[in-house]
Amino acid sequence: MTTTTITLSNTESHQFLTIQPASSAFSLRGRVRVPGDKSISHRSLMLGAIATGTTEISGLLLGEDPRSTAACLTAMGATISPLNSDHVTVQGIGIGALQEPKAVLDAGNSGTTMRLMLGLLASHPDRFFTMTGDESLRSRPMLRVINPLQAMGAQIWHRSGGYAPLSIQGQLLKPMHYQSPIASAQVKSCVLLAGLMAEGRTTVAEPARSRDHSERMLAAFGAEVIVDPEAKSATVVGPARLTGQTVVVPGDISSAAFWMVAAAIVPDAELVIENVGVNPTRTGILAALQMMDADITLENERVVTGEPVADIRVKSSQLKACTIGGEIIPRLIDEIPVLAVAAVFAEGTTVIKDAAELRVKESDRIAVMASELGKMGATITEHTDGLEITGGGTLTGTEVDSYTDHRIAMSLAIAALTAKGTTTIHRAEAASISYPSFVATLRSVCH
Repeated sequence: MTTTTITLSNTESHQFLTIQPASSAFSLRGRVRVPGDKSISHRSLMLGAIATGTTEISGLLLGEDPRSTAACLTAMGATISPLNSDHVTVQGIGIGALQEPKAVLDAGNSGTTMRLMLGLLASHPDRFFTMTGDESLRSRPMLRVINPLQAMGAQIWHRSGGYAPLSIQGQLLKPMHYQSPIASAQVKSCVLLAGLMAEGRTTVAEPARSRDHSERMLAAFGAEVIVDPEAKSATVVGPARLTGQTVVVPGDISSAAFWMVAAAIVPDAELVIENVGVNPTRTGILAALQMMDADITLENERVVTGEPVADIRVKSSQLKACTIGGEIIPRLIDEIPVLAVAAVFAEGTTVIKDAAELRVKESDRIAVMASELGKMGATITEHTDGLEITGGGTLTGTEVDSYTDHRIAMSLAIAALTAKGTTTIHRAEAASISYPSFVATLRSVCH
């Protein structure tokens, strides 16, 4: 076989992605554009909906998660143009004006939708809301946002253990200073959004800096935001008034990470990933791959609507093992599954630690990556808070499962490019949650 074959097949309920690398040498070449940043897409829809006036968004991610956010906002009175192109218009209804919906709000698979929206809903007095999600989301922890909101005066009901479905009776909240036990942009954003309607300063301090898209965008929309890097804190002053803006969403570095790792591990590969957001709170994947001696160059660096953007050129290289942990983890938490794939091809033993947060994502990503890469022949050990991966071996194609987790599905697809034989990924439809064109791009770079 002289070409790599990539095949999608379907049953009534699931999709299968089959990858068979070329038996003779093949490489990855070309330029790639990844979908819009998921975090920024969510926030632009939410802030546009509660702002006064019109928000024009270009580059919006058209995956399932932002569609869930848009559907929830539409059910509460915002007017959002159809998400059939990446240019979307939001007619805002003003802060505090979300209407009580006639039905249960469905966040789908999106933890960002549920956790951030909870801050908005809890701060709308005299309105009642109920939120749910799919089976995966209903098993993900919500007490991390419920507890600080309740400390602000919110009334929230939940299943035992703090799980959705959730019911919220909106209240006039009071401001607070919250010392978060974890570095989480979702927790921080939820509390800051709740603080928009509270009288005074609402502050969130973290043990390490998490991504700061909310702070940047709130300021751009007109809120008074105070960031203290030394204290690792962000403050919003309420009550706030937001005005509609023009938002250009850069490419998602979490999606770019798959092609960065692919180009690093496939021999003689060279890819340029264009228009990628390189916000310093998100570039842990760049730092980690550079620690592993990956050949990565940033080109055409610029700033677009307050967010740093660059083109990323990656060439294949011999990776070296390293230890990844501590304050870098919040900056690459979503990229650890594909980073584990890179570690399989690094000389030595790579240790990923301080990443217990991975166990409460769309799947238990520590357990799943250990299991599925192990099926392919990787030497990988699961720890409570991470993984230990001894590189230098070879992978063999087999049947693996995404566990309906989009990042698992795509990470396994990148691993399959270097495996001997055929790999079949079960429940591959999960990739569309954040990257609807992933398979088409995979075919393109494999020619």
